[in-house]
Amino acid sequence: MSLHVLVVDDEPLAREGLRMLLSEDKIVSRITEARNGNEAVAAIREDRPNLVFLDIQMPMLDGFGVVDKVGAKNMPPVIFVTAHDHYAVAAFEVNAIDYLLKPVTAKRFQDAFTRAKDRIANPKKPLDRIAVRSGDRTRFVPVIDIEWIAAAENYVELHTDDGTHLLHVPLQTLAAALDPDHFVRIHRSTIVNMCSIKEIRPATHGQYVIELISGVRLRSGRTYHDQIRALMSNPF
Repeated sequence: MSLHVLVVDDEPLAREGLRMLLSEDKIVSRITEARNGNEAVAAIREDRPNLVFLDIQMPMLDGFGVVDKVGAKNMPPVIFVTAHDHYAVAAFEVNAIDYLLKPVTAKRFQDAFTRAKDRIANPKKPLDRIAVRSGDRTRFVPVIDIEWIAAAENYVELHTDDGTHLLHVPLQTLAAALDPDHFVRIHRSTIVNMCSIKEIRPATHGQYVIELISGVRLRSGRTYHDQIRALMSNPF
């Protein structure tokens, strides 16, 4: 396996530091750089790197803007890099492999890069069923039967046509295991099976009301506007 890695940062010294660390690993066959978000979008679309080290704070188009513009489904694996740790939750919400704080140490870099190499070499297959335990019994819920999923503190509620099942796992962990071609996150606490959606109507402040075939109505979060817009478009 050989890797093409894209380093995105508006600071030349930050790019150089990551380049030096990457060049020590023989598995890295190519390192390219982008100085801003727009250059990053172009490089990802044209060169299709295997991995991206993506700075969050950049002028004009930041790291999250890059993900939105390319589209989460089209993004290569990402390790976010930033000087501020308050972006950590948002970084993992877009399924980042890891999150590095500047200045990046060699040890912390190596931990993140090892994790990235493992994911690239051994991509996870989407779940096809979920084991739900209740007392001494275990029920298997086919993922295709799940209409929508809601966060409930350290649990998630799996809503199906035959009831609601409680699973002891954080929503973000489950989201990373679901097939992005079938499930979409519409809110920080809500994931929907695309095949369960009947219609989408605009609401206020960039939000949408998503009505499911079952009659359930869900409201999207404002920060998920682009995901909803993508759902409303045809692939032709």
